[in-house]
Amino acid sequence: MMTGLADVIDELTIPGTLYEKLDEGKVRCLACGHRCVLKPGQRGICKVRVNREGTLYVPWGYVAGAQTDPIEKKPFAHFLPGSDALTFGMVGCNFHCDYCQNWISSQALCDPNAHFSPYNLQQITPRQVVDYAVKTAAQAVVSSYNEPIITTEWAVAIFKLAKEAGLKCGYVSNGYATPEMLEFLRPYLDGLKIDLKTMQADQYRQLGGKLDVVLDTIRQAVEMGVWVEVVTLVIPGFNDTPEELWETSRFLTAVSRDIPWHVTAFHPDYKMTDRGATPAAALQQAAEIGEETGLHYVYAGNLPGRVDSLENTYCPECRQLLVARQGFRISEYHLTAAGKCPNCQAGIAGIWTDKPEKVRLDGWGMPRRARW
Repeated sequence: MMTGLADVIDELTIPGTLYEKLDEGKVRCLACGHRCVLKPGQRGICKVRVNREGTLYVPWGYVAGAQTDPIEKKPFAHFLPGSDALTFGMVGCNFHCDYCQNWISSQALCDPNAHFSPYNLQQITPRQVVDYAVKTAAQAVVSSYNEPIITTEWAVAIFKLAKEAGLKCGYVSNGYATPEMLEFLRPYLDGLKIDLKTMQADQYRQLGGKLDVVLDTIRQAVEMGVWVEVVTLVIPGFNDTPEELWETSRFLTAVSRDIPWHVTAFHPDYKMTDRGATPAAALQQAAEIGEETGLHYVYAGNLPGRVDSLENTYCPECRQLLVARQGFRISEYHLTAAGKCPNCQAGIAGIWTDKPEKVRLDGWGMPRRARW
């Protein structure tokens, strides 16, 4: 199965853009922070970018999963709340997190236990992806499920058409990017959700990367004007000490107090089944730390209804309730079309719909799997 999947994926490739040629047929991939130097025939750490006779070939022309679902599921809280997003993904990742919830597809070429069948891949064109987004009345297209950074050429081909159709574009990423990749993506990217997994450099090395690369990505994306939201999965015994949570929130505050910080609940999965799920009290504590450091918007996720008011959006100036949520459900929406508080007229950071009447209220936003 592993060989069959690799063979099929290798057929679904084209010459890439994000790389540079070196001597003796070698190439340096510029998509992610690993900056893999590959000899002819070698694959990158991600396993999906491969050097063929001095040319870097990259994934193209398929999805391993696609469906239209609430944008709050990404999670985004300040990026078109109440809208639907067509979410698509491929195969592969540049990390190997022991608690990955999408490991079947992300580790398909690395872990023989993944058992991801090549029959789950669906060949498709960028135009078909965008046409389906329009058909389902999505307001955004989002690359997710696996790590989008390693398939950026494919995402850009879709995003170019999506922008022409008036749609917003987003990434759900681990943030292990390069400045070159961000510049390549910049003309098309509106929203970027980044997982800031820990503030401990040694913990990041266990996951397969370097902390500083992720921190630099957050800084650069904010400086570029991309809307950034950050998620920290609060894992018992891994990153849940008050000291580390203070360090995380202080870093975000120093970059911008307007970055929404989502502290979300872990549940045992993949290789990390040696501890229990995150209790609601731990999320409450993390959120209080974020608010004390001065972040304007702190949210708790994965425990709908069990964390007091920490799913809602409030005006940082007058504390007016602006968006009331429970899980992916929005029950109240009070922002003006210009993204302002109706009470004090303060501007609320984010990307808001210019057609508030299209906000999905009281609907649980059942996912709709793509049928092309």
